[in-house]
Amino acid sequence: MAPRIPRTVLRRPDGSPARVLVVDDEDALTDALAGALRYEQWAVRTAADGRTAVAAARAFQPDAVVLDWMLPDMDGLRVLHALREVSPDVCVLFLTARDAVEDRIKGITAGADDYVTKPFSLEEVLARLRGLLRRSGMAREPGTDLLQVGDLVMDEDAREVTRGDRAVELSRTEFELLRFLMRNPRRVLSKERILDHVWSYDFGGRAHIVELYISYLRKKVDAGQAPMIHTVRGVGYVLKPESPPRGPR
Repeated sequence: MAPRIPRTVLRRPDGSPARVLVVDDEDALTDALAGALRYEQWAVRTAADGRTAVAAARAFQPDAVVLDWMLPDMDGLRVLHALREVSPDVCVLFLTARDAVEDRIKGITAGADDYVTKPFSLEEVLARLRGLLRRSGMAREPGTDLLQVGDLVMDEDAREVTRGDRAVELSRTEFELLRFLMRNPRRVLSKERILDHVWSYDFGGRAHIVELYISYLRKKVDAGQAPMIHTVRGVGYVLKPESPPRGPR
């Protein structure tokens, strides 16, 4: 049984549990981590090798991955590269016995978001994951009235939106569209799904409505700043902050 760790419930902005994939070939360690994460009321999948991990990431679409550096079929750096192909914005926390500075640098420049050396405490891993998920906008604590993605903040109760120090004035429909995007940060939303959620219409030929209101939002949210609302051609739209450049892969 996992130890009693003070619980901090994190949810995706849409209200569903945060999803974490644990990748390690040590059964005892994997079971302990998975138990602690489930106690936090997060959804958890596990994998014991790199190929299984990549397949699980495609099916499970995790918000964060706890990844061991040494796996039986490939090293963690190769798995990390494959995970980034599947989900470029997933938060990745490396677990490793390698504690040399050059190894830490290698992991971070390869695209890992954080790094914990073995042996470690479960409390430390959980704290690191909470921080990664909050900062990325992937998850938040229920009961908070604020949605935040990067420097874009929405107070749902007050119906106020700010980007940095700038207030963003929105119409009712613009607000609902932005709220839907912010509740699904870094996830590509199809025009059909947006139309059904915001306007409650069947899709039938009304794509121009979504396109029009996305253009309105861009003019107000992205005005004079790095764009956060992106078009994925042939698929839909995604809201995500500008990512800092990663090191060479």
